[in-house]
Amino acid sequence: MEAALGICSVVAVFLLALGGVTAVFLQLRCTDAAIEAARLHARGDGARAERALERSAPQDARHRVTVANGHVTVTVSLRPLGGVLPLRLRARAHAVLEPGVAGSRTTSGSLAGVRDRGEGLPEGER
Repeated sequence: MEAALGICSVVAVFLLALGGVTAVFLQLRCTDAAIEAARLHARGDGARAERALERSAPQDARHRVTVANGHVTVTVSLRPLGGVLPLRLRARAHAVLEPGVAGSRTTSGSLAGVRDRGEGLPEGER
């Protein structure tokens, strides 16, 4: 009986540690994707920025791009492991628009090809 309880405890601790390590790596991927997309949007290359998001962000991540007042902000968010963990990972990157790049628009989308309607984002980010 004690051995079974001990084994279950070890497995539970291992799964929690694995989930934590996975969340850290997913956060790093979200951060890298947001930084690269913000840099490319600031240069005026929105198409390459979208491709960079598709390539480097985790599969079910959602993104939001805001261009206003000479700055671009890219936010990439994700519910890790399909929402199994009770947290939301979010990375935000800012960049100053290069000279000659103009615009004041907001776009958002899901990297899975489904339109993002702001679900799961805080009220101020919808």
